[in-house]
Amino acid sequence: MTNTCIAFEEAHAAMNSVRQKTASLRLPICVAVFVAVICIGILGLSSWRAWVSRSSDLKTAEIEMSNLARSLTQHAEDTFDLLDASIIGVATRLELEGTGPAAMASLQKVLKARQSALKRIHGLFIYDENGLCLATSGLAGPDISDREYFRYHMQSASRDALIGNPVQRRPGGGWITTVSRRFNHSDGSFGGLVLATVGSEYFSEFYKEFDIGEKGAIILLNNAGIILARSKDNNIYAGRDMSDTPLMRNRSSPPSNGVYYFKSPLDGVTRLSFYRKSDRFPINVLATRAEDEVLATWRQNAITRMIFVVALTLLIAVIGFFLVRQLVRGQRLVSALAAQEADFRLLAENSSDMVTRIGMDERIQYVSPSSIRVVGWSPEQLIGTPALAGVNAEDLPAVQATVAALKRGEERDARIVYRSRHRKKTEVWIESTMRVTRELGTDKINGVVAISRDMTEHKDLEQKLASLATLDGLTGIANRRHFDEHLEREWARARRDGTALSLLLIDVDHFKKYNDRYGHQAGDACLKSVAQVLAAQARRPADFAARYGGEEFVLLLPDTDRAGCELIATRIRDCLADLGIDHELSLPSQKVTVSIGGAIAAFQDSKASSSSLVEAADRALYVAKDEGRDRLVMSGRVLTLSNGRIAVV
Repeated sequence: MTNTCIAFEEAHAAMNSVRQKTASLRLPICVAVFVAVICIGILGLSSWRAWVSRSSDLKTAEIEMSNLARSLTQHAEDTFDLLDASIIGVATRLELEGTGPAAMASLQKVLKARQSALKRIHGLFIYDENGLCLATSGLAGPDISDREYFRYHMQSASRDALIGNPVQRRPGGGWITTVSRRFNHSDGSFGGLVLATVGSEYFSEFYKEFDIGEKGAIILLNNAGIILARSKDNNIYAGRDMSDTPLMRNRSSPPSNGVYYFKSPLDGVTRLSFYRKSDRFPINVLATRAEDEVLATWRQNAITRMIFVVALTLLIAVIGFFLVRQLVRGQRLVSALAAQEADFRLLAENSSDMVTRIGMDERIQYVSPSSIRVVGWSPEQLIGTPALAGVNAEDLPAVQATVAALKRGEERDARIVYRSRHRKKTEVWIESTMRVTRELGTDKINGVVAISRDMTEHKDLEQKLASLATLDGLTGIANRRHFDEHLEREWARARRDGTALSLLLIDVDHFKKYNDRYGHQAGDACLKSVAQVLAAQARRPADFAARYGGEEFVLLLPDTDRAGCELIATRIRDCLADLGIDHELSLPSQKVTVSIGGAIAAFQDSKASSSSLVEAADRALYVAKDEGRDRLVMSGRVLTLSNGRIAVV
């Protein structure tokens, strides 16, 4: 407040000086100079504002395209993840069960069921080592021995998924993109591949739902520059090679994302675009808008504004002659400034923040009236009392250290958040910004000024947000992210201490059928019931239940051996059976049941990570579901396959 008062006094002195100098100047020169400066300033400011507005519109469009590209990249990654997930299990079963008639008949049903459940999948196929179709989710697949992806799997021993270049359906159909995985015969030789396809029409129709203008376009390309799908004219541009365009040539080592302005080689439209490269798959998303559409509103506003500015400049020139008359009103301006100063003082005294002056003895010398709102005490009750008397005992050392550093001159200002006693409430959170004050002339520190505000609501909100970030919104137990973090900590602790670490992966049987039969609200209630059962079984402080995703749950059991893990899994199934939730489509029990895969951490392999525990439980869960569901299967179980071979879950 002292600095503000000085500023007002300086403003008064400067105004008086200007008035005296103005009186000595000739009126025509003063008016001409004033009008010229105002006109130039208005024109310059208008031009600058128009440029800033244009840049702002472009920046906003860039951000929109960035967000759109990020979302579309995630959508494409999820799609290819889904396709890969649909074939990885099939490839594993082929290696375990072989390609005999019985296995193919079983897998034929699996392929059809998965395509029916996942509408975005165009087709699922199994091909032998000669490129001939063994099983399919739809019509029989053609001979693919001449396809590039088939030759790749035949020549490469890699077991990873391959996203191939788009191919045209035969005969003369639309374009599809393939995701394939190799499987081997029991002797390790090439046995064929499992193939999933997605049509470019799926992406194209999805992209049309986004409003990016009449000339805007969304393009999905692979790393080789081949168009997989386009929001407009997809049938024309799908499969076109764009590797020779400036976009791909100038990005031989492209970053993961970036803004890109270019003239489209497809239709010649100058576009603003955001280019984003997937971190997980060899795909890229290019979200574009026509630059003239982005700037259309700005251009119209700029023309309107320029007309207004020119008219305003002419008006100022006309009334410039009358400006001299305003000099006689100088005293009114002085009075207005004085009134504003009084208003400012009134505003400072009634500020919602509490202003406090603390002496070198750490006692309060001044406090503003807002202290009643912040801490519940009036200024009269606080003046002369110790400034740190109400600070929470846990926070007091940090506050004392901050004040001491300010008094010693080690810091000029500081900001600290702490808890303080309130007269009517139990305790409040306070944020104080502190700054030292010095004596005039000697520059010696004579105290500290603190501006404090009530941060209780803000702290409560922070705690609520922190809680929401770790909990599943539907079931109320921990979410996947929180589980991953907790698993890493428990894995490190178990490895360090040499203790057991068990994991149960639980999947609600036939949950999609349950949703279809009883509705999504009943499905949500079912998931909540399962979550409550798991939470009830997490009896020890270290036990950790979480929703893993969809209808899958996990229960992490530190210091638990195989027998304890099986016992808890049995309790879960028994508790769920006691609930007796009806499920007519889950045979034979016609009740909601769960399949459980259990695993015990093995630390013999020094390179093993926590994900190996989840993978082991997932394999056991897959076997439990494959054997008929409503059961527990522990990792490490020995299975006898139909071909007589022995396998370990």
